[in-house]
Amino acid sequence: MPDSESNLESSHVDVINGTSVLSETKISDEKGSIGKRAVSQIGKDGYPDSIYINAAKIFQGLRTEKSSGKILLRYGDASGSPTVAFKDEQSRRVSYELAFKTLKYQDLLEEMLVESKVYPSYSIPDELTSLLVVMLCDLQDRKFQNRKIFAEEEIVAEVQEVGNYLYSYETKLAAALARCRIKHDALSIEYFVPETISKQEQRTSALPICFWINTFKISLEDVIKDLEMKGFTKVESVPDFDHYTYAVDQHCRDVLVFPSSLKEELLNLDLFADCKLLLQDKSRSLAVHSARALLTEGADIIMAHLGSHLTIAHMSVLTNDSSSSIFVCGVKSSAKEEELMNSFSHMGCTNICLLHEDFTELRPTDPRLEKATVILLIPQCSELGAGNPMELILSEHGDADLLQDLFQGFVSEDKLRILAERQLNELLHALKFNKVQAIVYCTCSVYPEENELVVKKALESGVERDKARRYRLIPSIFSTCSDSESSTEMFFKMEPSEISSGCFLAVLEREKKVSAKDILASAAAKALLDGIVEEKPKEEVKKPKVKQRRRKAAAGDSKPKAAKLPPRPTAAKVKAPKAAHKIQETHVCPICPKSPASKVQKNHADSPKEKTVQERKAASDTAQETGQGKKAASDTPQKTGQGKKAASNTQQKNVP
Repeated sequence: MPDSESNLESSHVDVINGTSVLSETKISDEKGSIGKRAVSQIGKDGYPDSIYINAAKIFQGLRTEKSSGKILLRYGDASGSPTVAFKDEQSRRVSYELAFKTLKYQDLLEEMLVESKVYPSYSIPDELTSLLVVMLCDLQDRKFQNRKIFAEEEIVAEVQEVGNYLYSYETKLAAALARCRIKHDALSIEYFVPETISKQEQRTSALPICFWINTFKISLEDVIKDLEMKGFTKVESVPDFDHYTYAVDQHCRDVLVFPSSLKEELLNLDLFADCKLLLQDKSRSLAVHSARALLTEGADIIMAHLGSHLTIAHMSVLTNDSSSSIFVCGVKSSAKEEELMNSFSHMGCTNICLLHEDFTELRPTDPRLEKATVILLIPQCSELGAGNPMELILSEHGDADLLQDLFQGFVSEDKLRILAERQLNELLHALKFNKVQAIVYCTCSVYPEENELVVKKALESGVERDKARRYRLIPSIFSTCSDSESSTEMFFKMEPSEISSGCFLAVLEREKKVSAKDILASAAAKALLDGIVEEKPKEEVKKPKVKQRRRKAAAGDSKPKAAKLPPRPTAAKVKAPKAAHKIQETHVCPICPKSPASKVQKNHADSPKEKTVQERKAASDTAQETGQGKKAASDTPQKTGQGKKAASNTQQKNVP
């Protein structure tokens, strides 16, 4: 009886990429074989029948159409999108990986089938040609060994038929492969991989890998101690890497960077199995850190796309020190919701709210989002700038048709236009949320049509409902530490290279409300108001002193006086300000300038120089402010307390 294997049913899902549902299977340092069995064993012994069926349907839609003179195989009717039903997340990923691998070697596989006389075959109809090529790809990958039967797998008659047919020709197929290699002088089958894919895979294999730290479970200090105990050495930057080394990322301090050669060993550490370290493309860490920097205490954030659950979890970890909630759009089924919540619970995330609506279906006035002040928009894009585009597309449930563009190395104009229109519509919708104060827009695209042009069109559209506070571009928090020549003052960009994946970031923020007082203060600080703003009159500053003196005089009165309304100004009083002004300028008594020792001058000296007409009662204290002796005599006792002396002073005023 054939050996059985149930790896596909393992609860430990896709730990290689760290992007699918978390498992409960623990990988230990001492028993690394336990984890490796789940991540590497499947595929070496073949796949369940359902995987071959799904991979064949995917390949049928992705395969390269050849000109009439170069057609070797007939694939049947390829019109319409095939319906693909996946058992779980792992079967989906494995199906796409097998389909893409078949796409890479399509030319070689077709030549092998023709060279070995396996094709054409009367027993295999054209509708099963895609399945024939997919199963040959897997058979060649397994060195033409028989595959094992998986426990509890559903048997598919077509898969059994095609498999048995290929096994009957395995010797001829192996010989055909050898002849093809000799014909093309190929040292290995990698020779047959298209150049665009070969360069992409070489860059991916050499690209440093990034893990972000789940501080819900462990601190940076404890991670460093754990790594040191395992023989790792911390270095300053990526160029300093030397095998068992790592560095703290220059942009995100909770991200650790390792050489790509250590990937398998790192995935077998307890740190990874316990969800303390999470493997993810750095561009997503840049996005969540940018959004977190804009979030105020108690405010919420909207994540416009479901994407990878790791991006959501990272956002949750960064907002751990606040009372913020994270609203995630596009969770369509209750089964997916339960799956995600189990994953978040396993990672310690508790402030995540899942919404069934797509982002563009949300009303800007939705009461659930009343406290939301930041929107993180990571739209579907061409992904050609990512370190591992295929991995990013699969992990974030992106458009599978983009795998064909990845294979070609470029995106067609029509598809690029469709992507850019969708991205613009989503960004325009984000601008309509009145209470939102900032938007972070992030892609892994290398095309300006998906990056700068989308942002500029959105800002020029004027769709904001609050016309008084429009959005404007502001520098991201990473702009000051970016060494990328492609970054500008407002846009943050990292070009894809051998040491970094590509990323585009734009931060949009509403203009802040500024009061008139703030505007004047800012202008004064810049010395723009010199000679324009008049200083306050000195008499206003001295006014409290007059009141204080009056209070003292009132305290000296033995009898309370009834309050009187101030008299209407007379012609003499109207002219008083000019006389007072003259006194201040000359500093001498206009009545008796040659008698400095007279009592009149003494009374003038006792009175303040800055008295004004508006201070009617205080102004009546001085002799020169009135030509009426009786009124002067009634006011003067407040200063001297002697009515007779005040009367004598009044008489002196009338002296020519």
